[in-house]
Amino acid sequence: MTEKPYDPLRLCVYATIAALAWLLGPIAVVGFALLGFAGYVRARRRGLTRSKCVLRDTRLVLAYLGVLALAGFAAIGWRVYHLLA
Repeated sequence: MTEKPYDPLRLCVYATIAALAWLLGPIAVVGFALLGFAGYVRARRRGLTRSKCVLRDTRLVLAYLGVLALAGFAAIGWRVYHLLA
């Protein structure tokens, strides 16, 4: 019996997220950060304390995602300010 070849699905997912972020800019950053934040809050409430994310501790992951969301909101505000100025 032959072994199935490795399916690099994650790489396709990462490329798709990068393309959306490139097309939508800070709106995509805010969207993905808030989506991830909501997912980690739910998982933490259900008892997850260690993540497969590089940061490992879910508190660090939540802080990271929160900072990303704030940076995205700041970038949106910056763009709107410059559009109206």
